[in-house]
Amino acid sequence: MTHRVKVAHENGDHWIAFDIRGAAHGYPIFLLHGTPGSRRGPAPRSSVLYRLGVRLICYDRPGYGKSTRHPLRRVLDAARDVAGIADELRLDEFSVVGRSGGGPHALACAALLPERVRKAAVLVSVAPSDAHGLDWYDGMADSNVEEYGRARHGADVLAAELSARSELIREDPEFLLQFLEPELTAPDRRILRDPAIRRLLTGTYAEALRQGPEGWIDDVLAFRESWGFSLKAIEVPVLLWHGADDVFSPVAHTHWLASQIPGAEVEVQHGAAHFDAVEVLPRILARL
Repeated sequence: MTHRVKVAHENGDHWIAFDIRGAAHGYPIFLLHGTPGSRRGPAPRSSVLYRLGVRLICYDRPGYGKSTRHPLRRVLDAARDVAGIADELRLDEFSVVGRSGGGPHALACAALLPERVRKAAVLVSVAPSDAHGLDWYDGMADSNVEEYGRARHGADVLAAELSARSELIREDPEFLLQFLEPELTAPDRRILRDPAIRRLLTGTYAEALRQGPEGWIDDVLAFRESWGFSLKAIEVPVLLWHGADDVFSPVAHTHWLASQIPGAEVEVQHGAAHFDAVEVLPRILARL
């Protein structure tokens, strides 16, 4: 069952859609999806969540799935969205995990909700685009270089490309995986040979773009702007996980994040890449 909550921001209210899985009275953990993605993204089966004692809360970022758009949103705005859901569910404390494009948003929660977030985990995230000393595009797949590059030329340029691509994905959710296939490293090819994982990914892409490309566009624009908070201000325990062979979010991004977040724990898995974050999630949830 999908729930909705209205969240107020300075530039207007919007509705956030979220699902709850796993143990009804288990420990609450927010899972923040990738880009593009939705609340229906890959997650452990309910039986695994029950065994872990986890109540998993997954929501659509504004513009994705069944959440209404929040124009000009920034990464920091995720903290208010998560707090709004937590208020609705009467949760005083919880943990957060962000995968890929959800990583920066999970860090926003860790930085801006220190009295509520107990722990945070970030899997295969990018670093801020203004990361001093990081060659941001080094080792990154051409498709992502081009996507982020279009964002630098303005919202209209980016919107034109992602609108066309999202139409193809809405017609055939397999299109995005086929589009990325030439750039996949061996570990990612192994993961995507699993029919179950492939179905989960195509399902989340279809749900993500049900309204159109706006959530995707707004994510990319937000990543290319200032995130709006200091990583050095994070006080809660943070685990950073990355596959060493990732070409969509190169591992150097996680090393840079670790250099900025006080006390961050880093785990780099060799022989793994971007989509291995799906398989490692149950272990990460247990850590949280």
